[in-house]
Amino acid sequence: MEITRDRRSGKVSLTQMEYLKKVLQRFNIDKGTKSISTPLAPHFKLSATMSPKTVEEREYMTRVPYASAVGGLMYAMVCTRSDLSHAVSIVSRYMHDPGQGHWEVVKWILWYIKGTIDVGLVFEKDSTGKQDCVGYVDSNYASDLDKRRSTTGYVFTLS
Repeated sequence: MEITRDRRSGKVSLTQMEYLKKVLQRFNIDKGTKSISTPLAPHFKLSATMSPKTVEEREYMTRVPYASAVGGLMYAMVCTRSDLSHAVSIVSRYMHDPGQGHWEVVKWILWYIKGTIDVGLVFEKDSTGKQDCVGYVDSNYASDLDKRRSTTGYVFTLS
């Protein structure tokens, strides 16, 4: 983790650029591949039905480092990349039996990281002196195709 402090402006930044570069290198997301502007596109509709059904599909998925990739994404998400939270929570649901479609979504997230590798957390001194509490909430209705559950997310900031 890289920590940058600017005393003059009152900012502290936390990033994981070197760690994420190693993750991208490990999964062959190199300079020649594309980058994506969103961590999870709306056209991805993941479900348990995408799990391997044939022996060939199952054999292919045994060679795919799905759990390792999702674990690396989780580490980044917990430390500095909260923008990955929703996407990583979706792909982690299928850790027990991932299919090729699930792996495509993990690669999509890695392409997103490639384009946003310098993104991190920034803590900034509030110059106004106010202590505002601001909240944001979003939800969807029954978007989980397997169990028809809804998802709600929220973020609150203080000052």
